[in-house]
Amino acid sequence: MQGSSRKKLVVLAAIIVAAIVAAQMFRGGERAAAKTPATPSSVPVKVASAHRGDLDLTLKVIGRAEAFSTVNVQARVSGQLQALLFKPGGQVKQGDTIIRIDPSLLQAQLDQALGNLAKDQAQLDNAKTVIKRYQPLLGKGYVSQMDYDTYTANQSIYTAAVKADQAAVELARTQLGYTQIQAPFDSIAGAPLVYPGAQLTANDTSIVVLNQIRPIHVTFSVPETGLDGIKATMARGKVPVAVNIPGTKSAPMDAELDFINNSVDAATSTIQLKARYTNEDDRLTPGQFVEVVLPTTRLTNVVTVPVVALQNSPLGSFVFVANADGTVQQRMVTAGPTTGGQIVIEKGLNGSETVVTDGQLLLVDGAHVHVVTDKG
Repeated sequence: MQGSSRKKLVVLAAIIVAAIVAAQMFRGGERAAAKTPATPSSVPVKVASAHRGDLDLTLKVIGRAEAFSTVNVQARVSGQLQALLFKPGGQVKQGDTIIRIDPSLLQAQLDQALGNLAKDQAQLDNAKTVIKRYQPLLGKGYVSQMDYDTYTANQSIYTAAVKADQAAVELARTQLGYTQIQAPFDSIAGAPLVYPGAQLTANDTSIVVLNQIRPIHVTFSVPETGLDGIKATMARGKVPVAVNIPGTKSAPMDAELDFINNSVDAATSTIQLKARYTNEDDRLTPGQFVEVVLPTTRLTNVVTVPVVALQNSPLGSFVFVANADGTVQQRMVTAGPTTGGQIVIEKGLNGSETVVTDGQLLLVDGAHVHVVTDKG
């Protein structure tokens, strides 16, 4: 029994010693791990390249769409409105007959003028025949000089009467033509201002308003301080104008500067401009509210980066420059004008750098990064 107890004590002592050794080894491993430096974490970022080149500064203003041409259609002759041959609010083509006035009275006047012309023409023909008949008799004394002079005078009178009748016929025919009113250009018809059966007064009664919208004008005003830059841009060629409808996600419409007013509004210190847009897609309607962006001044050989790359601190503006080794460098910069999502960097970059555009809040100078895209 004593031998068995002694063996148990030996085994228990061995187990205790082994446990102590294992614990010491574990603590030593922890201390070794604590002394080993951890691998720095990598911050996901998005980047963009700095660019050196020319940049057109732009001006964003508010404008309105305006009909390229507007016509208030009036009758050129008096009469009763017989028919409206257009659809209110619909398109009309140049040369289409859109209004008809009762032609009966003017047709009667034309017929009367034609009758007078025929009568006087017959009298003129007769006068010519008489002179032709009596001219040989004048030399033989069979016809007196007084009678011959009377026949000659009658011929002149009838000649003048025929010319007057011809003018009256032409006038009556022209007025009859005015009973058919044609569209002067491709346009959109407004609501009728009078309806069939109404009595029209020449050059007084308005019938309908036509708006030409292909092309269409976009009218806006810019500060007079931007006028020199706009004129300089015009000197280089056509001035592109981007037109956008607020609240829509569709692409801007490409228009072209078409008009600069000849004077500055002294009350507002602005000048009116107009851009021309083809409007083949009918996106713009006269009176519609739009946003207008146009170039003003061209900066040459400047460095630009996306606006979102620029950060601010108590010490000034800076950007994070991504290095080839996967780290970033905080670079202090001097910022200039902003346009179209790009900002000019006047000092601090040379145009060959790659800058961080997203993820800056997790960065410090020297931090490790890896580049991600929108698709992850």
